[in-house]
Amino acid sequence: MYVRPVGLCLFQGCREVSSLLVSIRDCRHSKRDRQWIQDVYGEYLDALSDLNTGLFSVLGADNPREHEIFANWFANDHSHPLVILKGSDLVGFALVSRPRIPAAGETAADYNMSEFFVRPPYRRAGIGREAATLIFDRFAGAWEIVEYERNPGAVAFWRRVLTMYCKGRFTERARNGEVHQRFTSRPSASR
Repeated sequence: MYVRPVGLCLFQGCREVSSLLVSIRDCRHSKRDRQWIQDVYGEYLDALSDLNTGLFSVLGADNPREHEIFANWFANDHSHPLVILKGSDLVGFALVSRPRIPAAGETAADYNMSEFFVRPPYRRAGIGREAATLIFDRFAGAWEIVEYERNPGAVAFWRRVLTMYCKGRFTERARNGEVHQRFTSRPSASR
């Protein structure tokens, strides 16, 4: 059952799942939400550094470029930073981006899931799946999600989410150590 509480902005949506209220909130103009993301970003990088790709160890709390990363998230018109909530508790974040240039030989996606993180204590409870569903419904269009092959948990998570959300109608291919899934989302009323 999809519920849109009265008085919430367009970027919020709620869904009742076995007594668990999951919502997303656009946090572009919220200093509190932005600070929360910056505070937990280290947890996210720690989880990614365990993949041994060599890409994530250069970022972190002591990196002077981290400020630039967040400035881009919150100032770029092609970025949509979101917080994920369980009730009133902040439990994760996502960054939806609008790609500017498609990969060679491909049509451009309307949206990419650039970042997606649910804090470990809140995983395996359906929160990530519900948040992803709310995000896909909010940003209807052609999507691409990319995971590292070395992150089998993320690959399995997105396969499960997309199998349920799209009823299996998505494409997937592996290349250059990454798994790419493409699909089209529609607002919840038209699904």
